[in-house]
Amino acid sequence: MRISIFGLGYVGSVSTACLAQDGHTTIGVDANPQKMALVAAGRAPVLEPGLDDLVGEAVRSGRLRVCPDGKAAVHDSDVSLICVGTPSNGNGSLNLHHVENVCSEIGKALAAKPGYHVVVVRSTVLPGTVQERLIPILEDRSGKRAGMHFGICMNPEFLREGSAIRDYYHPSQIVIGEFDQPSGDAVQDLYAAVDAPIVRTTIQAAEMLKYACNAFHAVKISFANEIGNLCLAHGIDGQQLMALFCQDRQLNVSPAYLKPGYAFGGSCLPKDLRALQYRAKEQDLTLPLLSAILESNQRQIQRGIGLVEQTGRKRIGVLGLSFKAGTDDVRESPSVPLVETLVGRGYQVCVYDEQVKPERLIGANKAYLDRELPHIASLMCSSVEEVVAMAEVVVIANGTAAFCRVPGLLRADQILIDLVGLTTGYNTARDELSQNQRIASQPAPMRV
Repeated sequence: MRISIFGLGYVGSVSTACLAQDGHTTIGVDANPQKMALVAAGRAPVLEPGLDDLVGEAVRSGRLRVCPDGKAAVHDSDVSLICVGTPSNGNGSLNLHHVENVCSEIGKALAAKPGYHVVVVRSTVLPGTVQERLIPILEDRSGKRAGMHFGICMNPEFLREGSAIRDYYHPSQIVIGEFDQPSGDAVQDLYAAVDAPIVRTTIQAAEMLKYACNAFHAVKISFANEIGNLCLAHGIDGQQLMALFCQDRQLNVSPAYLKPGYAFGGSCLPKDLRALQYRAKEQDLTLPLLSAILESNQRQIQRGIGLVEQTGRKRIGVLGLSFKAGTDDVRESPSVPLVETLVGRGYQVCVYDEQVKPERLIGANKAYLDRELPHIASLMCSSVEEVVAMAEVVVIANGTAAFCRVPGLLRADQILIDLVGLTTGYNTARDELSQNQRIASQPAPMRV
């Protein structure tokens, strides 16, 4: 394919050299003449292991050249990759000046170019940017319509400085956020030489995925540092401890717990976080990340309460009282303050949990429920159907598999608030996903 690459920084120069290595014809465009001169001379414009050799070989073979004229580069290519920087403004907002200027330049070139051209955004931009900011610029400058006269995709990069070439050829996945299928097909063809799973999704999901990944990487580093600081205060080898931590591939380094949904609870997580915070204070340590977790969790509970209040309805059915499906443990379950707050604010609440039988609870579990919800027995129902019959709003508060069928039981005037994502497949096994999607896609009541 013939590809023009706008921006020859880390992402652009690595992408250009690797695409050329894979047999494509590439044209580099950059506002910095020094970068252009380096690439034209067969040298990498950034310091990256192995990149000098790739750039030199690509230039000598004729598969890579530079062009100071963006219009000519677009006219000589089938696909344009936008790889310019998106730095922070002083207030933390994203500076889109460079990417918008490139879109304006590409749009003007498209105005005079016959045939179909695909624009691919590799720059990191927030969800909604391509749809709300970049497509309008391209359409305005070109006088053409996205999806009709030109294609557009979001193709986030996951290249680490220092190992960018290896990351390019050995990614865990190639993500293509496509405006339409022809656009996605063209981008997929770019990576025919890369052996990796192809994920095709929406533009906004692709935009958000890059931010989710980077935020999680930052969380992991800060988490390891805070645990390391606490280890140091106790004479423990933090490096060795985190190496042991990472050996757990079932829970610690895995998809476990990384599923959007309701707040956490139970007898372990809240208690142990409080104990760590207290010990840190005893050691005169500040652990801001760990200290923020319980506050974040509490806000998730308040969010659930707020969603119920926004409905304006008074009869509320709550499905799931235990903190986790398949258990009767209600200790610090997020469902308990949800129910307690709604009852206290005058809502008519009924509750069903197939595992929780108040008369059978014992020990600390019983003591917790008696203290937090002493009137729970009067709120309990005997079945999902009984809750649905009574409620104007049905709230799914834990991941019990039987709750997957709730959407099919609701009347058209009822509202479903699924706090755990159960009916959209978030918290289900892969083999259950299609069934849940069918349920959720039935003509159904309003869903929050």
